[in-house]
Amino acid sequence: MSPETLLLIALGAVAVVTAVRWIGERTGLPAAALLPLIGILYALLPGPNIELEPHIVLTFILPPLLYSAALDSSLLAIRANLRIVIGLSVLLVLATALLIGAGFALFVTGATLAAGVAVGAAVAPPDPVAALAVGRKVGLPPRLITIIQGEGLLNDATALTILNVAVAAAVGGHFSFPMAAGLFLLAAVGGAAVGIGVAFAVRMLRPIAKDALLANAVSLVTPFVAYLVGERLHVSGVLAVVVAGLIVGHDTPRSGTGAGRLQTSAVWRFVDFLLEGLVFLLIGQQLPAVLRGLRQYDTGTIVTALAISVGVTLLLRPAWLALTQAAHLLLRREDEGLTWREIVALSWAGTRGVISLAAVFTIPLTTDAGKPFPDRDLLLFCTFVVVLVTLVGQGLTFAPLVRLLGLRHNEVDEARMRNEARAAAVHAALDRLDDLEEDEPAERPEIDALRTKLRERLRRYEHRLDVLQNADSDELPVSERYEAALRIRRLAIEAQRDELLRRRDAGSLPDEALRRLERELDHEERVLPDRPN
Repeated sequence: MSPETLLLIALGAVAVVTAVRWIGERTGLPAAALLPLIGILYALLPGPNIELEPHIVLTFILPPLLYSAALDSSLLAIRANLRIVIGLSVLLVLATALLIGAGFALFVTGATLAAGVAVGAAVAPPDPVAALAVGRKVGLPPRLITIIQGEGLLNDATALTILNVAVAAAVGGHFSFPMAAGLFLLAAVGGAAVGIGVAFAVRMLRPIAKDALLANAVSLVTPFVAYLVGERLHVSGVLAVVVAGLIVGHDTPRSGTGAGRLQTSAVWRFVDFLLEGLVFLLIGQQLPAVLRGLRQYDTGTIVTALAISVGVTLLLRPAWLALTQAAHLLLRREDEGLTWREIVALSWAGTRGVISLAAVFTIPLTTDAGKPFPDRDLLLFCTFVVVLVTLVGQGLTFAPLVRLLGLRHNEVDEARMRNEARAAAVHAALDRLDDLEEDEPAERPEIDALRTKLRERLRRYEHRLDVLQNADSDELPVSERYEAALRIRRLAIEAQRDELLRRRDAGSLPDEALRRLERELDHEERVLPDRPN
């Protein structure tokens, strides 16, 4: 494929991803469910196609996506829900892999336990991108968002470790449970240790990387460093990336500069948008490669394998959640359990994604004896169908299900919490000004001016808290005065921007000065709440 052709495909893919995002914002349909369908349509057309290279996905795409998700997660919230997160991301993944493996060994003609466990490990880890995108849009409660995030961060490491053990058993023809358990423990503990070490190194670099561009550079290379170090030490590079991201994300508010945090956040949002969109397009384009080797299997074998793969994937998750909740009630644990509505929502949040395809494509073509890997083409097809069924089926129906269940976070409580934190922060600033006034009496005029501004801000926060305390519903009360003030501030910013542009066009303001002044207006506009146009 020529560079020009590759560039055209890349530009076309970016155009499609952008268009689908635009459509999704206006229809409420998740882009993660629409893009694979478009990829399938493209794959069926004549012309060049891009086949998935699993090692490229695992090395260049998975680390930044996991790291960005970890930066956006809450270490404290995950720790508070650790029992549920570990159950879903470790134990459920293991149970899914073993149950599918047993089903293949018992009911699929010629299939081995190791091959079945391999495909089970590939389809076991959910990719939470679609569920999270929909969940945030429909107002899913923060606790469920945290559980879905935490599961998505940790389950890939579990699945890839199980897959490696299963493939080794299928290729070499021998399996040792103690050895497999030891390898899993070593990968997990070693990966976590590498992640902690990388996060500590990033913390040491923070005083040096004060410049926003340097902070961006450090942030972008961190997931690749964590992954490569983990893989070089033969531990879980995926877990190293996740642990590093969780710790760095937890430390970010107390270190670095405001400019660095703003710019780094914008960069990672763009990386997520681009990589996730291209990845979901790539999923659909794998259809020809998956169908290529199916001719050797009879229809009954294919149907049986699909029934086991899809059935276990869809049915084991709700059963697991229900059984673990029943055990929670019987044991009377102190941590908060799940309601039946939350169990239903989490059961339908198990969409699979590119990690499953990348994992199953890493299965080698032959065994150590030189024979073809048992049922490799069938395993690829089963994985593709599971990904497509969950991504499209669950992805498109998750929002209506959440609305039907009536699961929605309390906007008033969240706004009250934020305003209480704002008021407390202003009180802390006023106390600091009182101390500064005693130490620096010569700066009293500047201190008094800032104190006046802070007290006016505190007055607004306290008024907003009074309104929220008296709210009659879970929805945010709308203040006509507040909305009018937002509209007036936006009009004032727009007038300033127009005047700066007029001066630039008239030749009285250089472009460099315009960019600096416009950046000041952009920051002022950025702090205003978003409102639909």
